[in-house]
Order: sequence, then C-alpha cells, then structure tokens
Amino acid sequence: MKFGVVVFPGSNCDRDVAYVTQDILEQPTRMVWHQDTDISDIDVVILPGGFSYGDYLRCGAIARFSTVMSSVIEHAKKGKFVLGICNGFQVLTESGLLPGALIRNRDLHFICDRIPLKVERNDLVWTQGYQSSEKIILPVAHGEGKFYADEKTLAELEDSNQVVFRYEGENPNGSLRDIAGICNRDGNVLGMMPHPERASDAMLGNTDGLKLFQGLLEKVLTAV
Repeated sequence: MKFGVVVFPGSNCDRDVAYVTQDILEQPTRMVWHQDTDISDIDVVILPGGFSYGDYLRCGAIARFSTVMSSVIEHAKKGKFVLGICNGFQVLTESGLLPGALIRNRDLHFICDRIPLKVERNDLVWTQGYQSSEKIILPVAHGEGKFYADEKTLAELEDSNQVVFRYEGENPNGSLRDIAGICNRDGNVLGMMPHPERASDAMLGNTDGLKLFQGLLEKVLTAV
C-alpha cells in the first residue's frame, strides 16, 4: 500500500504522518506537493494537520483551491481512501467531500490537550481495529474545531451512521452532537479533528491512534 501525504504551504503535521506510515508501518510514502496533479500511484491520500496558507480567510478555504485537490476529489469518487486530520478535515468540508463545517471553538481559544473519544463505528476500514463503543485517548490541537451543521445535515449524518468518533465526557470545542470525526456515505473518506498520528508511537506512551492506520493496512492487504 502506498500513502500520499499532501503538503500545503503551512502544513506542519505532514512529517508526523509520514513517520507513522513510512517508519512505523514500513509502507511506501510520497510527500505530495499541493501543486501536483498526478496521484494515480497513491492508494491512500492523507491531508495532514497544520495551518494551510496560514489559515487566512478561513481554515482550509484557500487550500481547497490547490491544484492537487481536483485529483483528491477524483481519487475519492473512485472509492479510494482519503483521510483528513485536523486542518485536513477542514479542507475536506471546504471541498465538499464531507458535509458540515469547522468553526471557532466554543471558548474562542486554541486547545492543545489529550481528549477521550468514543468509537461509534468499527465496521469501517478505518476503525476495524477498535472495539464497538471503545473509549480511546487522542491529542487535539486546534482553534477552529467546533463541528457545525444545520439540523437537517446533522439528522442525515446520524441516520446514515456517518459519525465515526465522538468526544466522550468532555467536549473541548462545543462541537454539535459531540462530533469529533465523520465519514462520507461510502466510508472511504474520513475526517477527524483529533490527531491519530500523535498517538501511534509507544515511546510517546499512547498507541490508540495506531489502530486506525493498522486497521486500514490490514483490510487492504487482505483484499489484495
């Protein structure tokens, strides 16, 4: 399996993700510059965290127009895998690959902490490594992570079982319905505000995030 980590101007978690995919999982990984157009060699596209274009205008709003995003959208439409983490999640909503929006945190300040989550679905390739309703701990680091959508969209997300992760017990940013991560209807596109790549190395004392990458890898390799 080959991973492609998209690098926008201002990305700062791209190397963290590549460390997990390339060094821990030992999978081929290519850093994809935001102006690239050909990602046909990539199996899994990851839009990493950071501050693309300095978060000017609105988080992810400028990155959404980067040249590579047309290819990412086509990649997703073909049923291939796309993961957006933090700023990457914001880019996915801005590009229309996922519904809703990420807006300013409830208390209007930047949050950097480790937060408990509940795994709502473990029948996806992303989450098959978890138990149903498993409680995990993942780091968060964002100023605009409050998930927002109108009532109709929220109802559709719930009815279609598109909520993948929820904040458990403590909602750090005021996200509606405690939503921390969602997928598209087909389940091949996942967006989440917490950082699984920052909880993937035993040296850091937490590997709850590694299961996400391992589950995906196991599923795809088994299907080959």
